[in-house]
Amino acid sequence: MSRVLVTGSLVYDTIMNFPGQFKEHILPDKTHILNVSFLVDSLNKHFGGTAGNIAYNLSLLGLSPQVMATAGRDFWEYEDWLKLNKIKYKYLKIHNEDYTAQAYITTDKEDNQITAFHPGAMKYAGKLSLHDIKEKPDLMIVAPNDLKAMEKYVAEASEFKLRMIFDPGQQIPSFSKESLKNCLSKANYTIVNDYELELVLKKTELSQSEILKNSEALLVTKGNLGSIIHTKKKSYNIPAFTPEKIVDPTGCGDAYRAGIIYGILAHLDWETTGRIASLLAAYKIARHGGQNHKFTLEDFKEKFTEWTGKNV
Repeated sequence: MSRVLVTGSLVYDTIMNFPGQFKEHILPDKTHILNVSFLVDSLNKHFGGTAGNIAYNLSLLGLSPQVMATAGRDFWEYEDWLKLNKIKYKYLKIHNEDYTAQAYITTDKEDNQITAFHPGAMKYAGKLSLHDIKEKPDLMIVAPNDLKAMEKYVAEASEFKLRMIFDPGQQIPSFSKESLKNCLSKANYTIVNDYELELVLKKTELSQSEILKNSEALLVTKGNLGSIIHTKKKSYNIPAFTPEKIVDPTGCGDAYRAGIIYGILAHLDWETTGRIASLLAAYKIARHGGQNHKFTLEDFKEKFTEWTGKNV
């Protein structure tokens, strides 16, 4: 079985739904004195974080991922969940002086989100090192995490010549221009959404073709418009799979990333890999939270075949 290392955050997500539209409560010309309150009609707590979400989706696909992350003194509940889902966490470090990272996410009826995030024990992630991993992975992902940790993992992945996916995500504004360019140059694959891509291009002053010079693929998600997978030779337009219902977008990007990891490890073509990722994201969006959707691998493959006419 292929070994995959997932780095990123472990987070307790508190997700709230606002039945209105944020834009109706925010006056653009009054943002200098912004003072708004949103009355939410539901509140739920879930297991989340980039590493947790990606690893959970990989476990649904039959893989047994290894998580490298940090957690706090309230980790015990998350630990039980990881064990239940056969997710390895041998290289996880608990810091009892802090809490596990917490995210408070409010989503309006147009799927816009406002998030308050407290990093907690995540700020110690830079103390972890790939030098401590005895069995090097076949593929690893550097997902949003403490900035210094992300920079360190990219450098160490390059040092050990590991195949690596770079997912800068919410940390793009925190990277310096040179640091972000360096990480992009060392990644085998880079995944961003369409908004994040614009931030990357603006900050680095690189073009898409320049990013692809040193990597195998640049993958850009576009929400309900699907995704585009750019390679040196060709770009693949991947449609979004229509979900049974749209409940909560939290963690959809992480589900997509897990599908990409699965396809790369299985040596599948990009068209098939992208559609696996899209289907996985559709399963996720139909449930609240990043780790509450479920399916059997047989059901997943059957639905994939019905959609594409291909076996996987």
